[in-house]
Amino acid sequence: MTQEKLIMKAFSMDVITAKMFNELHLSITKTFNTQGKSLILKGLEQFGIKDAESIAKKATAEGENHYFYDYLPAHIQDIEQHAELTPFARFSKLFAEITKQVVDTFGEEGEQVVMKAVANFGENRGRGIAQRAFANGLENSAENYLSNYDMGRSDLFEYETIQKENEIEQTFTKCPLGQQWADDNMGKYGILYCRMIDPSIAKGYNPKFEVEHDQYVLKEGQCHFQFKMKE
Repeated sequence: MTQEKLIMKAFSMDVITAKMFNELHLSITKTFNTQGKSLILKGLEQFGIKDAESIAKKATAEGENHYFYDYLPAHIQDIEQHAELTPFARFSKLFAEITKQVVDTFGEEGEQVVMKAVANFGENRGRGIAQRAFANGLENSAENYLSNYDMGRSDLFEYETIQKENEIEQTFTKCPLGQQWADDNMGKYGILYCRMIDPSIAKGYNPKFEVEHDQYVLKEGQCHFQFKMKE
């Protein structure tokens, strides 16, 4: 009997943002305790408490558990500052504002803690992508990586993909995440995400799936990736 194919919807960016926030919370508070929590709150205030509440509510409505409510007051009188921005831009701003507080306070140690959070976030997503493939009877191979990806790619991304046996090459000429960090002069914080995210997702998907990320939108004006499944 033929297995019925399951339709896997991509996560919304509100859910993706909540997942990233969870890992920032866990990594930062584990290392810096109450001071870390204070820095996260300051980052949320810089981002916009009402904007954070909006993301929290949408993620909750989609079934995502998160730590936003550990930081948000019960009644918020503010107005949203970023309602007109895309979900990708809001993700970038929230990440950068929290990262800025931690890195400006703790320097290189802060950078390592943030990158650890991104690595955990990426590996968890990678395992989920593998699970999506497995649910439809597919191996976690290079061929099945992009077709089971967990985040939607809107028209705000411009990229070329060349797929070969056990290998994927991608070149992004436009990325709304990197563009927002560049527009906000937050590239030094955003690059910590860029350096970690794709290799971590690939590792979670399959430990043999390796990524060379040799060009960055924030540095060279485009991102270039070489994904290879090692034997």
